[in-house]
Amino acid sequence: MKNHLIILSLSLCISMACLGQSGKVFDALTMDSKILKMERKYAIYLPPDYETSQRSYPVLYLLHGAGDDQTGWIQFGEVLRITDNAIKDGTATPMIIVMPDANTGRRGYFNNVNDEWRYEDFFFDELIPHVEKTYRTRNEKRYRAVAGLSMGGGGSFMYALHRPDMFSSACPLSAYIGALSLDQFKDRLAKNNEKYKDSEIEAYYQRHNALSLVNDIPVDELKSVRWFIDCGDDDFLYEGNSLVHIVMRSKNVPHEYRVRNGGHSWSYWRESLPVVLGFVSDTFHQH
Repeated sequence: MKNHLIILSLSLCISMACLGQSGKVFDALTMDSKILKMERKYAIYLPPDYETSQRSYPVLYLLHGAGDDQTGWIQFGEVLRITDNAIKDGTATPMIIVMPDANTGRRGYFNNVNDEWRYEDFFFDELIPHVEKTYRTRNEKRYRAVAGLSMGGGGSFMYALHRPDMFSSACPLSAYIGALSLDQFKDRLAKNNEKYKDSEIEAYYQRHNALSLVNDIPVDELKSVRWFIDCGDDDFLYEGNSLVHIVMRSKNVPHEYRVRNGGHSWSYWRESLPVVLGFVSDTFHQH
């Protein structure tokens, strides 16, 4: 009887310890980029059982908005608390979350028009390979997802539209989809005193506007990614997200489109994050 009580006590202690486990975030990691010719920062969330298991994990690349850096989702988005809770209550599978800095050197997730700044090349050719070499990750398309807010929502759209072979799901939140017209894009370049050939500007616009890409790329490629689009009804970027939804509907591309009460704010995105974690987990899971 005494031995049974000891075993029961040990089992309870182990169970309580598991329940009390927390993931870990590291918010100032660095890697060398030959493409950008500098050290680049990134943050990472590792799930509660990462250090005690030997298995590999799916990965969510979570992109910040303009004005933030790799710490945005940690400090304001409360990614540690929200992800831990989602894993504990079973709405999300344990995953690694990578949050790169896109606010150093030049702001944004894309190459610039003349390819002098090649952030998108860095993301695919250096960051993802670095993550997959450094951490225990599942490296197939099915176990890789991308999400982000505002500027990072635009990055989520572009990365999944440019490389649908790489991501099983994409979750743009309050996304900046790009200038809504070529003239708007030209005006923005003029204000920044950036001068390029008309042919360069038009080609860049077509490749970096979510609406143009959704219209132009093959439907099978669009359908190979699971889409979750979320934007508040008071958000100033509501029009662009609505237009992408309408085009996807017209092309019969399955997607989740959510409009909730709210604007362009962290309170809105903190409510979105648990839903995003559940959405990408549904793709990661075996069915």
